Amino acid sequence: MNALQDTFDSPLKPLGAAVGAFLVLAALGTIIGAPWATAQTLLVAIVQIVGALLMAGIGAGILYVSFAVEE
Repeated sequence: MNALQDTFDSPLKPLGAAVGAFLVLAALGTIIGAPWATAQTLLVAIVQIVGALLMAGIGAGILYVSFAVEE
């Protein structure tokens, strides 16, 4: 008996959960880092914020697919 195999239906679920959580945390770290305070122009800050929000959305989607979607 393997604890990971008993807990997860697929061996890729823990990997998907880890990647999704990392993306969400990295996006939060980017937003908390206040890119608007250090960017040269407002356009650069807006691109960084939009990129971080998209990264958080992708990470949340991966987390959702990892846990909610059944095979």
